[in-house]
Amino acid sequence: MTGNIFDEALERATLFRNKEHLRHSFRPSHLPHRDREVEQLSFNLLEALRGQIPSNMILYGVTGAGKTAVTSFVCNQLVEKGEQIGRSVHAITVNCRQIDTQYRVLTHLGNSLLEDHEVDEIPFTGWPTDRVLNELVRRMEQRQGVYILVLDEIDHLVRKAGDDLLYNLTNLNSSLNKARCCVIGISNDLKFTDFLDPRVRSRLGQQDVVFNPYVADHLRDILVERASSALRDDALDEGVIELCAALAAQEHGDARCALDLLRVSAERAEMEGSPMVGMHHVRAAQSQIEADQITPVIRSLPSQQKLVLAAVLLAERSGAKGIQTGEVYDIYDQACLHVGKSSLTPRRVSMLISNLDMLGVITARTVSRGRYGRSKEIHSSLPPNVDAERIISESDDDLAPLFAATYRRQTRL
Repeated sequence: MTGNIFDEALERATLFRNKEHLRHSFRPSHLPHRDREVEQLSFNLLEALRGQIPSNMILYGVTGAGKTAVTSFVCNQLVEKGEQIGRSVHAITVNCRQIDTQYRVLTHLGNSLLEDHEVDEIPFTGWPTDRVLNELVRRMEQRQGVYILVLDEIDHLVRKAGDDLLYNLTNLNSSLNKARCCVIGISNDLKFTDFLDPRVRSRLGQQDVVFNPYVADHLRDILVERASSALRDDALDEGVIELCAALAAQEHGDARCALDLLRVSAERAEMEGSPMVGMHHVRAAQSQIEADQITPVIRSLPSQQKLVLAAVLLAERSGAKGIQTGEVYDIYDQACLHVGKSSLTPRRVSMLISNLDMLGVITARTVSRGRYGRSKEIHSSLPPNVDAERIISESDDDLAPLFAATYRRQTRL
């Protein structure tokens, strides 16, 4: 081979104008079908331009409903208008799935307020929490103005670390004289406030905004707008955008899913040297995305959750369908014995089944059995191209022998 391996690839015609416009991180200047939500946020945050304290807010909605995009759009417009009229307004966003402890969130907020010439960052560990909080207050007072503190995926932080952070943040105004602040929490879980202390709940949930899932027509409009700047005019076959929108609408109206589907479809078409994206590229992309999403989830499961999933897979390998919790536990118990691990209690295993259901790896459906009460019917819900047995075996050597053994299915009476 002569020359550089990228020479041929760079000379090949591309279907893309700007691929970034199909990524989640891109922030468009127009958000179709979110006018109502933009208006609700902007009406509340308008108070910041008057030097007043906006109400705290919670934004609810399923993944991909536009919560983060709308918040980012409104906050950027708010800061821009503040600069135009001489009002000091600051918006700071924290992803609470990545920064998921009170100390780390407070540190991130405090360090976000450093001026370019300042180097005295709050350390990532080592200070008492109250010292970090006091330093945050000091820096806010020093810079003055109104602060919009956006906590994305706030439900994840509350489940992991409790509500102490929210109590401290919603109480900041009592310690501020020259500055003001409000908190915007973004959550995928409508019930996460059930975990909050009533005092925190009343302070945080002063205004709630619910983002309804996008329907297929909404997703189609979003994709048409993004595709116009992301792809060549002749890059899409007839019906491709409609198919992407319809498939994503089935997944709870997820705009991120729709964008991923269109982008990966175009990448597959380009890799094949096809002059345009066809329906078969969309189907192939859907299968690829499902596999790419579920594989790291299975690989990163703790050993006990892998054992519970293995019990479901082993039961289905023997031909069982819709097995009950007790039957899963029996197989799980035998599996633990086989690989030399201590088994958990049935109650704990039932909780792990619920976790796997939440992750979308299995489906646990509660059914009524008349006078025998209610029980869960459990089955795997993995894409056909995902070999979960291989993933479990490769990611945990201790569990590899499981799928070489045959377990007798026992029915608990």
